[in-house]
Amino acid sequence: MPSSAEEIVNMSQQDVDSLFRASPAGDIPVGEGRGTIIYHPSSERAEIAEKLVHLIAWQGKIFDPEKGELHNKVCPLHLKAIRAKVYKDKSWFDGNEAIILDYSHTSLVAHWIRDEMRLVGDGLYLGVVYWEKDRILNFALQFPHNGS
Repeated sequence: MPSSAEEIVNMSQQDVDSLFRASPAGDIPVGEGRGTIIYHPSSERAEIAEKLVHLIAWQGKIFDPEKGELHNKVCPLHLKAIRAKVYKDKSWFDGNEAIILDYSHTSLVAHWIRDEMRLVGDGLYLGVVYWEKDRILNFALQFPHNGS
């Protein structure tokens, strides 16, 4: 099991998919997770994309499981924006349980986005991003102290 997002960035896409498939949904995390975009894992573009996106666009997600929602941290000012509903349901990836991040009724900007994620390590979640029904990339979220 990986211990960091950087380990996942260095995996092949096939290994990333296998890790997601083999992992449990886990509990819906609480609080702030540091985000890492995983675009074309194990390529030179992967590390550049991760650093660029983290710097200028997306830094992570802040979960509130009591409300069943999250907010993304975006832009260089780390604004709390782009809300999603959070719940467990069947994954579009493989039909097994996953944590679903559903923007369809909460965001004008991202209403066509659906994320799914599963616990792959200690406080480490691996996610899949869909644009409508098309899978477009992966992400990782690292939470301190077992996701709390």
